[in-house]
Amino acid sequence: MQGIRPRLVMILSLALMAGCATAPAATTSQSQPAASGGQAQTAPAQERTLNVGVRTEPITASARPLQSVGIKVKFITRLFNASFDLIDDKGSARPYLAEALPQLGTDTWKVNADGTMDTSYHLKPNLTWHDGQPLTADDFVFAWKVFTNPSLGGGASSPPFSLVDNVSAPDPRTVVIHWNKLYPRAGVLQETGTPSNFPPLPQHVLDNAYQKATQDSNWDAFAAQPFWTREFIGAGPYRLTRWDAGSAIEATAFDQHVLGKPKIDKIRVTFGGDANAVLANLLAGAIDMAADDGVGFLQGIEAKREFPSRGGGTLLFTTDQWRATYFQFRPEMVSPAALLQLPIRQALASSLDRQALNDTIYSGEGVMTDTMLPPTVDYYQTIDRAITKYPYDLRRTEQLMTQAGFTRGADGVWASPTEGRMSFELKVNASPQYESERSIIAAGWRQAGFEVSENTLPASQTQDGQARATFPGLYSFSSGVGESAVPNFVTTAIPRPENRWTGTNRGGWANPAYDKLIDTFNSTLDRNQRIQQMAQLTKTITDELPTMSMYYDLGAFPFGAQLRGPVPVSPDATGLVAWNVTDWEIVR
Repeated sequence: MQGIRPRLVMILSLALMAGCATAPAATTSQSQPAASGGQAQTAPAQERTLNVGVRTEPITASARPLQSVGIKVKFITRLFNASFDLIDDKGSARPYLAEALPQLGTDTWKVNADGTMDTSYHLKPNLTWHDGQPLTADDFVFAWKVFTNPSLGGGASSPPFSLVDNVSAPDPRTVVIHWNKLYPRAGVLQETGTPSNFPPLPQHVLDNAYQKATQDSNWDAFAAQPFWTREFIGAGPYRLTRWDAGSAIEATAFDQHVLGKPKIDKIRVTFGGDANAVLANLLAGAIDMAADDGVGFLQGIEAKREFPSRGGGTLLFTTDQWRATYFQFRPEMVSPAALLQLPIRQALASSLDRQALNDTIYSGEGVMTDTMLPPTVDYYQTIDRAITKYPYDLRRTEQLMTQAGFTRGADGVWASPTEGRMSFELKVNASPQYESERSIIAAGWRQAGFEVSENTLPASQTQDGQARATFPGLYSFSSGVGESAVPNFVTTAIPRPENRWTGTNRGGWANPAYDKLIDTFNSTLDRNQRIQQMAQLTKTITDELPTMSMYYDLGAFPFGAQLRGPVPVSPDATGLVAWNVTDWEIVR
């Protein structure tokens, strides 16, 4: 991994400028001739609209959906949602709806003698929802009740909610969270790169539907409420004004936003369906920016090349996703059963050619990785020494397969008398980049003696939790990076019908020792102890191989010179480009 950390910092902490042209100053009004009667008339300020392209229509506008989404929706959810805090481009938490964030050792963060804790948030005055109704502490209490309802598949099984006994509102502007154990991240209730782990919900809008669902035990009806999509009401910088299914979302600046009305009047987000189509729209000037995986790395580079001849532009990269290939561990689903054997998984890991992926997908400029922890974290060397690595080595693959009782047949495919042929499916989500990735991996495994069928999860199913969790062989997908990815492998995060297929542990891997260590990690305040626990957690993942780490899935955000405001995001922040969207401007 020598040289990787400086290159990652270089790639991700700098904006890639592409011939930025000087744009004219924005004009908000213009003088008109005097009307009869001698009164000078002034035209109304010209409205500014930001046109953004994404590939896939989201299933909700909520920052915390009632089912796992499976695609990037961070730009869209940032527009409509607000919570206690906001993570900036440096990865630091800033107060948002709260006046201040809890501080350990003060009245806002108390550690009790019995090992429990209490944290308090005091809300800013005069907070309102997009419909003009007051936003109060009771809306956070209601949100906690909804998100922890096991019938809704919410967050009851994962931090922070799994560590919370109750949330109360002693007055309209105070939220008190009672924790059942120590939790070091209790002062910031979100991970970097996400809009919020604890957004409030408008009780005045949803309470009747919630009570009816409770009475009828019809939670599907509650989850299907139009509130979650075309009638969403939040407290973010923009309010939803139109949702045309399959086409676009339109939003208008919220003049009562707690940080002030955004400078851009309207935002229109168009669903492109294909990265190349989004790129074409960007270069043609039909959209101003591509976001949320609207384009891939190579399309971003193409936009950078084209910008100088089209008036200028900027390309930003983020590293908020970790790309890996996951094994199916459910005995009733896996095929072939031999994938449950560790030597077989090790053999596949040893024949995974990451360099070929880098050369094809990132033109040699990507960042391959052996773990979900990025090399920019300050304790990375501790992690790097602890994890087990699987360098590309076909001889090692042959040794492992032979030891497992397999031999190569006349057609070159590994087989055994008890397990049969090593034939399995490799699935990815629909995307030019991911389908290219799949072809490279499959070709390498075929060369190593495995029979691989290639499959694509259609775009229409990428937000279907059951479809994502019931793959028979291997499934490559992107997820959170860094410490936020570690809880994805706990047993309680396995998607099941009982939790509406919302879990993040899609392969169904279960390890009681790992679960116990995660529990300890989440309740340890001492940083040095946490680093050692993280090293042990990442070592367990690389030893047991529920997944094979590949690379950091670089997010590309190209935008034209007419858009001012987006800034490079620190690699350690795992980037939410739109964190400061209220300050963006359109200059045409």
